[in-house]
Amino acid sequence: MKNTFLHYALRIVLGAAVLSTCASCSASDPEISQDTPEPETDQIADLISTMSLEEKIGQMLTVSYRTWKQTQEDEGMKITHVTDEVRKSLSEVHPGGVILFAENCQENEQIAQLLGEMNEAVKDSDGSVHIPLLFSIDQEGGVIARLTKGTKGIGNMALAATGDPENAYREAQTIASELSALSINADFAPVMDINSNPANPVIGIRSFSDDPDTVSEYGMQFLKGLQDGGVISTLKHFPGHGDTDTDSHTGLPKVDRSYEELKERELIPFQAMIDAGADMIMTAHIQYPQIEKETYTSVSTGETVYLPATMSKTILTDILRRDMGFEGVIVTDSLDMDAIKEHYDYDDICRKTIEAGVDILLVSSEVTDPAYLEKISHTVSYIASLVNDGTIPESRIDESVTRILKLKKKYGLLSFDETERSSDLSIIGSEAGHEAEWKMAQQAVTMLKNDDVIPFKAEDHRKILMIFSHSSRLVNAEFARKRLIAEKIIPESVTFEAVAADADTQQECLKKASAADLVILVSTIFSADAMNPQNNTASAIFDRVIDAAHRSGTKTVMISSYLPYDTARYQNADAILASYGSVPIYVLPENGETYLANLPAAICAVFGESEPGGSLPVDIPALNSRYEFTDEILYPRGFRAEN
Repeated sequence: MKNTFLHYALRIVLGAAVLSTCASCSASDPEISQDTPEPETDQIADLISTMSLEEKIGQMLTVSYRTWKQTQEDEGMKITHVTDEVRKSLSEVHPGGVILFAENCQENEQIAQLLGEMNEAVKDSDGSVHIPLLFSIDQEGGVIARLTKGTKGIGNMALAATGDPENAYREAQTIASELSALSINADFAPVMDINSNPANPVIGIRSFSDDPDTVSEYGMQFLKGLQDGGVISTLKHFPGHGDTDTDSHTGLPKVDRSYEELKERELIPFQAMIDAGADMIMTAHIQYPQIEKETYTSVSTGETVYLPATMSKTILTDILRRDMGFEGVIVTDSLDMDAIKEHYDYDDICRKTIEAGVDILLVSSEVTDPAYLEKISHTVSYIASLVNDGTIPESRIDESVTRILKLKKKYGLLSFDETERSSDLSIIGSEAGHEAEWKMAQQAVTMLKNDDVIPFKAEDHRKILMIFSHSSRLVNAEFARKRLIAEKIIPESVTFEAVAADADTQQECLKKASAADLVILVSTIFSADAMNPQNNTASAIFDRVIDAAHRSGTKTVMISSYLPYDTARYQNADAILASYGSVPIYVLPENGETYLANLPAAICAVFGESEPGGSLPVDIPALNSRYEFTDEILYPRGFRAEN
């Protein structure tokens, strides 16, 4: 594998750190016999020997209990407490883990109680062994965060924009402390994908960068922050989801790269994390036809498709286990995603993932109903039948269960006595946490252009017009205004008028722009198609607003609030900023509710609250006349305009 000096340095330093902190290593015992089984291994083997086949298979399942519907037509009820149906499912299936979603996370006390009730259901069930649940969550930070109360963080691309890898550690440690307080013990993070394709519709700002060394450096710190906070880390999405133009939630992506090509880029961050002691790795539902050549006839379309990485023994066993040396737990991405369920028979999915080398099947669903509960039970019985008829050796099941139980033991999850602890929920969403994320958001704001606009001095009775491409972001204007007034950066007489750009408000936007003292345009794009005015009304309105404002002598500032690639789209604006993330908010956050600081921090930077000090973590390609990406780089990685 071709590696850079930084990659080698990271491996050496972190490898030494892992050895120095290993509890089983002792200076007084320089040589440890490889022939003597570790006490831990004996304990795990003894435990497995007491388990039934079904109980072992249960440990290989992570399930969800999200929104209860008695029938598909029901309105549905968020599962915030253990219902009779959920209790029965936990008691009968004995799953190894449960993944939590926003529906489960309404209040912090409620979350802690829900998890306690779930563990009680497992503890009180019939069976030979009772093992605490692995509670997992997608708490990546930034736009992907399930907790509704707490510290959201600024997200991976924004972290890399700060230029300080320690910020990744700080954010991950904050996330870990809040998850641990709730007894959530596994985080499906960090994302180790390299966002090498600007048209990627699903990774984008969830990636640290389009550079493998940057992803390795920041991912390393994020991983360490989680682990130091007592939370299991999960690298995703192996062997790389960054170079796709299809979202695996809705389609089946394909990456036409060879193994050698992956070793040159995509696999570098994963290898660095494996060498540093990664706990879990999540698979990608992506076809790699140059690597996995086995085909399958799609159950929905009849077309010939390849086995995705999730079901590929070549990718998971030969490459990940043998070549890269990963000894931890392999977990699938959700098997309910369209990339999988629309093309492969469910029983085949179960069989092929296990044959490929997967340890945990993520059998989650957006809806929990009797059919889904039956699906969970069927999964256990079907896999058991494969073992009983000799299709899958029981030793293969034991391999996975051994890895899972070793991981649980490492994090104190083999005994209910260890999981019963008094948690201080007051640390969740603390003032200190919010102050830290605001400071990082300020550091991330990246200025790409400034024609004597920023900082804008808003004197008495100045009129600020803010035009948003999405109405769901309007409240950020009032959020920023209140903060600027409280800090006495602008007088109370300054008005912020927020308008969403759409067909109905086009004339209003043009009229108000001509009368404003400053126009701030907030662009929120999620895909490359949105840069074309034929696909996005707001972008066409933004073009006309910039022209109208300039005719009246009004300056314009464009803020990119999601994918930073739209900074190439509005070169006529007088100033351009990137903030790398925004989420819908409809009321000002209070009472500990989470919020994403990136966009309001960028708005405040326009008025001088902070000096934009971030730099681009990705290359920004220029656009052609059809608003398509070209090979020309308009703003290179690391670029930032000087004030």
